[in-house]
Amino acid sequence: MTSVRDEISTGPSAPEGIGTGGGGALLTPPPTPRTDRAVSVRSDRVSRWMTRAELALLLGPALIVFVGFVILPVLMAAYYGFFSWSGFGPATDFIGLRNYVTILSDPDFHEALGHNAFIVVASLVLQGPVSLALALLLNRRLRFQSLIRVLIFVPYVIAEVVVGIGWGLILQSAGGLNSMLDKLGLGAIAADWLSDPAIAIWTLLIIISWKYIGFAVILFLAGLQGIPDELSEAAAIDGASYWQVQRYIVLPLLGPTIRIWAFLSIIGSLQLFDLVWIVWGQFASSTAGTSTMATYMVSNGRNAGSYGYGSAVAVVMFLISLAVALVYQRFVLSRDTAGALTGASALGRKTR
Repeated sequence: MTSVRDEISTGPSAPEGIGTGGGGALLTPPPTPRTDRAVSVRSDRVSRWMTRAELALLLGPALIVFVGFVILPVLMAAYYGFFSWSGFGPATDFIGLRNYVTILSDPDFHEALGHNAFIVVASLVLQGPVSLALALLLNRRLRFQSLIRVLIFVPYVIAEVVVGIGWGLILQSAGGLNSMLDKLGLGAIAADWLSDPAIAIWTLLIIISWKYIGFAVILFLAGLQGIPDELSEAAAIDGASYWQVQRYIVLPLLGPTIRIWAFLSIIGSLQLFDLVWIVWGQFASSTAGTSTMATYMVSNGRNAGSYGYGSAVAVVMFLISLAVALVYQRFVLSRDTAGALTGASALGRKTR
C-alpha cells in the first residue's frame, strides 16, 4: 500500500497516452490541421520568393541588355519614323505615315525587296543540298577528316570586310578571275561579274554560299552526331542500302536541325547588308541589281541625311522579318517545339 505522503508528492496519475510516454517524458500534442496548413502556406510563399529572386538574378542582366539594345531601339525607330528628321536636334516635323507611304510606293524598295526574296530562296536551294552532302560525306571515316572540316569552316569565321574586299579584287573586270581565264584560253567566258545586272546577283549568291556553307555543314554534322549508329546498323542488317538508310532514317531524324538552319538562313538573307555594301558600295549595288532592303535603308536614310525615313525603312524591315519568323514558327517549327514544352502548357496540350 502507498502512503498518503506518496500520493500527495506524486499527485494523481494521468490517463494513459496523455501527457506521459512510456519513459515518463511529456508527450507533445499532435499538430492541428490548421497549423500544418499555415506552415505549408508559409513554405510555399518562401519558395515562390526564392524562385523569383533566382530568376531576377539570372535573367535580369540579359533582360536589361535585351531591352536596352533591342526593344528600345525598335521603339525609337518607330517613333522617329513618323517625323521628317535630319538626325540633329529634336524631331519636331511630324508627318505621320508619309514615310511609310513613300517606302511602299518606291520602285527601288520593291526591287531591293525582290533581291532579298531571291537570295532567301536561292540560298536554301543551293546551300542546303551542298551542305547536307558535305556533312554526310564528312560524317564517314576519311583521311584528313579534321583538316577538311577546318577548311570548310574557315570562310565562315573570316570577317565580312576581308571576304568582301578579297572577292571584289578577284571578280573585278581586270581582276584575278578574268586574268586566269585569259591565260587558260577561256577569255570568251570572262565577264563583268560585279557590274553586269544579269550576272551580279548570281555573283552575290556565290559569295554568300562560299562564306556560309561552312556554318551549315558544322550544324548538320552536330545533328548527325546525335543520331544513334545502332539505327543505321539495324537497317543495314535488314538489307537497306546506304542511300535508303540516309533517306528513311538519317534525313527524318536530321529534320529539326535542317529546319533550324533554314530559319537562320532566311532571317540572315532578309537582313543582308555587309557583303553587298563592301563589294558593290552605295551606288553600284542599285545599278548592278544587288541592292537589298538594308542597303536601301542606309542609302536613303543615313547617307541622304533623312534619319526619319531611314528609321521608317528599319521598321518595315523589322515587321517583314517578324512576320516571316512568326509564320515559319507557326507552320514549320511548331512540330519541333511541341515536344519541348514542359509543365502545365505541355499537360494542357496533351489533354486536348
